[in-house]
Amino acid sequence: MSVSLPVNNSTELKRGALGVGFIIFFVVSAASPLSVIAGGFPIGIMLGNGAGTPALLILALLVLLAFSVGYTTMSRHVTNAGGFYAFTARGLGGLAGGAAGVLAMFAYNILQVGLYGMFGGVVSGTMESVFGLVLPWWTYSLMAMASIAILGYRKIDLSARVLSVIVIAEYLAILLLDFAILRTGGDSGINLDAFDRSHVLSGTPSIGLLFCFAAFIGFEATTIYGEEAKNPQRTIPIATYCSVLLIGGFYALSVWSMVIGVGADKIVATLQALQDPTTFIYGMSDHFVGPQLTQVIRVLFMVSIYAGLLAFHNAAARYFYAIGRDGLLPSRLGTTHRVHQSPHMGSALQSLISAVVVLIFAAMDADPILQLFAWLSNLATLCVILLMALTSAAVWVFAQRHPELKLGIWRGRIFPGFSCLALLAVLVIAVVHFDVLTGASKALSYGLCAIIPAALLAGVFLAARLRKTSPQRYLVLGSHKL
Repeated sequence: MSVSLPVNNSTELKRGALGVGFIIFFVVSAASPLSVIAGGFPIGIMLGNGAGTPALLILALLVLLAFSVGYTTMSRHVTNAGGFYAFTARGLGGLAGGAAGVLAMFAYNILQVGLYGMFGGVVSGTMESVFGLVLPWWTYSLMAMASIAILGYRKIDLSARVLSVIVIAEYLAILLLDFAILRTGGDSGINLDAFDRSHVLSGTPSIGLLFCFAAFIGFEATTIYGEEAKNPQRTIPIATYCSVLLIGGFYALSVWSMVIGVGADKIVATLQALQDPTTFIYGMSDHFVGPQLTQVIRVLFMVSIYAGLLAFHNAAARYFYAIGRDGLLPSRLGTTHRVHQSPHMGSALQSLISAVVVLIFAAMDADPILQLFAWLSNLATLCVILLMALTSAAVWVFAQRHPELKLGIWRGRIFPGFSCLALLAVLVIAVVHFDVLTGASKALSYGLCAIIPAALLAGVFLAARLRKTSPQRYLVLGSHKL
């Protein structure tokens, strides 16, 4: 089947640019491990089930490993920079694929924009407290945006090298703190109180579970680099499992160490006593290691957010590229740079969207963390959970439609079916408690949630339009092969 493409532009990403290691660095940095440990989990522990959070992390890890079985199975048969979009299109059809495509574009763009709020707020506060330099938060956001636009425009392996250094530094700093806490025995000695039923079921476990799932967002990006990976049928599954286990193991160890450090019965009260719970990690570092490590963690906290910005920028650009290439969006987005073989048009559009939204929030004098970041990042989390559920359903249907592939009952039915139901349950819990997650009013929270069906309907409309104007292109949505 032939599809007309622009003749003056490349439509291919750079082949063989990424090995397993670089892809892992991309997805781990997208999860922003240090910023999650320092900024996310202290709040999650306080609002959720307190000292029992490590047990919920293990539960979330198991669900995501089940999801990964079907996800990686599908990646062996569909290698496409569209990720969720391509898998859903091939499993559930073009209309569902269009819906997933627009939802994925929306999710990664708003997640990226939300992170600019956190970056600007954190850097602004740090520069003022350490150096006495007072500048509006959005100036730091725009400076970061300019450098990320350049990196996203250029070759993918340049971004990968930048991220590899950042991720290694993040992990080493926090693991050093974990080791120091465990070596001293923390508050009451090394124990497994965090996994005791009384702690796991204390407080509000449903909210704690949502924070745990949100902490993993980013690991699913392995498949969008399939077209740039070396031997993608082997590289993508290995990178996916390694990323999930690495992220989950790191979080579980670090949060457990935090509980050990303060004490299972004291950690919630300790966090509630802090004016800013995100400073909790600094106090732990001062106490168990010293101010030198604390200063390093302060710097790496900012760098971690920057790494997440770069990773999500690349993800959003590749969704623009994949969907533009297939004809749902203007074909110009589906072209790549002649020299860098990067999705430069998608990258430029992502930067433009970020700049516009950041400037709008700045003009409104909105809080960069409590509003821009909290609203958009949590909304993006809902989108990604729904996309994972749709993908699991797509894998299940794909396996039934292609018995010749012999995917097996576990990979083709049981694991995808279980993960789909589990993720839908998490999604319902998230919507019910969305006002708690965002800190917004119920009316605003449900108004934000209403954007999700609007994005799905927009995707269905684009796919239906393509089916009418170009039936051949519609039939092969998401099936671009290497």
